[in-house]
This record gives sequence, structure tokens and C-alpha cells, in this order.
Amino acid sequence: MTLSIRPLKTLDDCRKVAELERVVWGYTDAEDVVPPPVLIVSIKRGGILLGAFDEAGDMKGFVYSIPGLKDGRAMQWSHMLGVVPGARSGGLGVRLKLAQRAAALDMGLDLIEWTYDPLQALNAHLNFARLGVVVEEYEENIYGESSSPLHRGTPTDRFVASWKIREPHVERRIAAAGPLVRDASLSRAPVVNPAQPGGEWVRPVEGDLALDDRRVLVEIPAGFSEMQAADPKLALEWRLSTRRIFQQYFGRGYRAVDFFLAREARRGQYVLAHMKNEE
Repeated sequence: MTLSIRPLKTLDDCRKVAELERVVWGYTDAEDVVPPPVLIVSIKRGGILLGAFDEAGDMKGFVYSIPGLKDGRAMQWSHMLGVVPGARSGGLGVRLKLAQRAAALDMGLDLIEWTYDPLQALNAHLNFARLGVVVEEYEENIYGESSSPLHRGTPTDRFVASWKIREPHVERRIAAAGPLVRDASLSRAPVVNPAQPGGEWVRPVEGDLALDDRRVLVEIPAGFSEMQAADPKLALEWRLSTRRIFQQYFGRGYRAVDFFLAREARRGQYVLAHMKNEE
């Protein structure tokens, strides 16, 4: 499938985006959808809205960000990245983020931020391994209840991903070919919460909140969306246990700097580094 990405500028484009929001997230409540009038006004005042189209002109994905300020400096807050199910295996999400980055660079900006669910392993892999984000903020139940089946059953806790789009680290991640090689020193980093085998999904443990190593690892399960649907009680256990861990370590000066996905083991590991030791 050949897909082209272009800026979206018309009200009709914005209507197509609103429809894709319903398709991608399964929203049933109109309150959860960013409506076309808001989309069109925001892009006329500095927002970025890009769509991906196939040869027939059908929209297969989009990315949307709004202007923001952080510490008094202009930046972009990326509110949505959506790709229809049939187009998710070809790297379209990465292409849309890189197109968003190019648009922000053209504006003279150096920062894009967004939220994502820290228990979504594939999103974590995209954000850290392919884009080079860092995370030091954890927002508890930031969106409240949602009509999306993808969010139902657990609080909408989120990481704030900080993408410093001009940093050499980001440039290296974008240019890297093939899977990342784990730093040998990480083999000695302690695991805060070594997940326990438990059937289809690994199970959470309370975790050690008192580690003070330069780097520590935090485990999450793979397939969290499926877990939410099939075993919501276990999904909630994972949410609450990792919430406690991330809030504790971020509060002690750690930040998430990398992520490794072990598909065969049905888990992933965040690398948390103490900011004082990383400077």
C-alpha cells in the first residue's frame, strides 16, 4: 500500500479526521471526539494536522498537535496519532511522527510533547526506540472516564513523553537501522518489579521502591489492551502497582530514558536513570 502524507487544511479534511477518531478508538460519546470546528480553528493558529492517504484518496491515519508553552517557550502538544487497523503494520505511525517533527522544525520549534499509556508496550517501543523520547512526568487518571473500549476498566494514567526534536540523541534514534543493542551495563541493573509467570500474561509484584542504583529496570506486560478486555482485574493490578513505582522513582529524581520489548517473554522493560548521574 502506497501512502502519501500531506497537511490537512479544509473543513472536509477535519470531518474525515473526526470520523477516523471514532474508527481508531471506538468512541461512542461525542465528548471524546475533537470536533471539526475545533480542528480547523487550531490549525489556522499554529496547530499541525497531517493526514496519510492511499492511492484512492482514503485517509488511513493522521497526527494532530496544538500550540503550547513550556517554561515560557513555544512548543507543540501532540494530542492524537491515529492509524486504522489495516495500515498499522507498515510503520505509518513513525512516518506521521517524523512528518510532524519536520513541520515543527519548520516553525523553529525544538520540543513536542504528548501523553501515552505507560502500560502499552508497543507504544513505548515506538516512543523510545524509534523516536528517542524521555519521560519524567506521570499523570494520574488525566482523562478520567472514556467511552473508548481501549481505555475502559482502568484509570487513564499517562506518561508525558518529551521529544526534544533537535537533540543528537533523537537524530541517532531516527537514523538507527535495525533493533537497538542493549547496553552491557544494563545487565547489571536491578529490576524493581520482576514480573511473575501467570498463564497468558505475566503478573505484577509489589516492587522494591528503595533501590538507589544509577539505573533500574521496571517491567510491564505485553498485550495490555487484550488484558483489559479479558482480565480487567489483572489489568487494574498492573495499573496500580506500576503507578506506585513510577511515581516513587520519578519523585526521587529518576526518569525513563529507554525501553526494551521482549515479545517472546510477553513483557517489556523501561530503563529508569537517575538524572543527577546522567548529566
